[in-house]
Amino acid sequence: MIFQSILFPKTDDVKKETPEAPIFFVDLNLDQILDTITAGKQEYDLKPFFYTPLKDIDSITYRHEIFRDLENKQLLENIKSFAQDMRAMRDHLAQGEKLYYKYQKERWFLESVRIYCDAINRLAHDLSIADLESRGFQSFRQYLTDYIHSEGYRSLLAETKKLFNDLSSIKYSLLIKDSSIRVRKYEFEIDYSATIEETFEKFKQGAVKDYRVRFSSGPADMNHVEAAVLDLVAKLYPDIFLALDNYCAKNSNYLDETIRLFDREIQFYIAYLEFIVMVKRTGLKFCYPQISDESKEIYNHEGFDLALAYKLITEKKSIVCNDFYLRGKERIVVVSGPNQGGKTTFARTFGQLHYLASLGCPVPGREAQLYLFDRLFTHFEKEEDIKNLRGKLQDDLLRIHSILEQATSRSIIIINEIFTSATLQDQIFLSKKIMEKIIELDLLCVWVTFIDELASFAEQTVSMVSTVVPENPTLRTYKIVRRPADGLAYAIAIAEKYRLTYHDLKERIKS
Repeated sequence: MIFQSILFPKTDDVKKETPEAPIFFVDLNLDQILDTITAGKQEYDLKPFFYTPLKDIDSITYRHEIFRDLENKQLLENIKSFAQDMRAMRDHLAQGEKLYYKYQKERWFLESVRIYCDAINRLAHDLSIADLESRGFQSFRQYLTDYIHSEGYRSLLAETKKLFNDLSSIKYSLLIKDSSIRVRKYEFEIDYSATIEETFEKFKQGAVKDYRVRFSSGPADMNHVEAAVLDLVAKLYPDIFLALDNYCAKNSNYLDETIRLFDREIQFYIAYLEFIVMVKRTGLKFCYPQISDESKEIYNHEGFDLALAYKLITEKKSIVCNDFYLRGKERIVVVSGPNQGGKTTFARTFGQLHYLASLGCPVPGREAQLYLFDRLFTHFEKEEDIKNLRGKLQDDLLRIHSILEQATSRSIIIINEIFTSATLQDQIFLSKKIMEKIIELDLLCVWVTFIDELASFAEQTVSMVSTVVPENPTLRTYKIVRRPADGLAYAIAIAEKYRLTYHDLKERIKS
């Protein structure tokens, strides 16, 4: 296998990046998840990778293999060390570009190449002794092995080492008198500094000021005096500085493009693993889902909303997991139950699971089998937009019509509380028409609704209900269970809790 990309096994997919987030990202809170995943890694521009779902099972398997390899802590640390080295190289290049004087710029460039070569050599060694199972890492290891043995790289490495040693060997003397400085080659003058300090040590009384000047080793630009001295040194050693000029001109494009791409793409895996490791510490589970583009029999055990889980973990609150499955002809999960019971969270979980699975990422849950969709659609309630001069009902109808026009039998639709501005009779009528179309298209769907009739609409529909604590209906369990819709909103229990029943209000008015 010829290595092209650590993200995409197929050559045609390597340059396919989606620049903008899919329109359903906000509805599913995937934007929140991605912001957290990519925080601190803006230099890699990772978001387009997360905006680009995969379209075939082999590509998903390819990423699963790489994720599994990176579960080896030693390998992960080696890759992170390589990334740090490459970042240091880029920092050196960037600082060098800001410098003004020629030879200082060239010396910083030389250091950048040296960091690069050291990073490549270390990574090649680390991968050579690593137990790699994935096609991606195995092919990259072979590519790296071929690269470090190539004539171009060996020449770059040899030139870098020689030039570095030559520059380090330069010695010169400064003769300073009044306002003039003379520079000459070092002629084995004796340095009496240590002798003088030792002689006067016995006269020292208490703490004294140190008048020595220390040269900065950082990226600060030289002043004009230092630059003039360096120009004179270059004249004393013309061959070495000519070699430095030629080296910089010849190796301006030293960075191998495939390695540069690997350095960026591997951060997709590292960023995701760093994100979920915090979630795993709380005991929540992640798994590699089985993926099918044919069977629509799906399930997930102990799944959860990843965005909500991260929020609750930071608030030191517990997370409730839920299960679901669809078998045989079942295609549509109709979720009903009381408000604030976790219905929308369940719908988001369903969407997040399928989208993360399409990226080839481990997904929340102990075990999962999911469907590889062609497109994912969401219809969540939105506020009226006074600019389009449409009412809320009309806007809902236009949006769902557009979705059903675009959807295929391989699509997934997630609907949350549709037609709430219409009368109950109109809601039922319109919802049934939409349900008929969804069944006709054979779509996978999650539909959050208060219309219980939809839960038993056809053999394709499955009812799931958000539950409450039986002894206290005002308390939500946030568990969504598979059972017939009961039509209970527990409004009376809530009204009693907050003393808003008819009897309570009368008593309060009297008093």
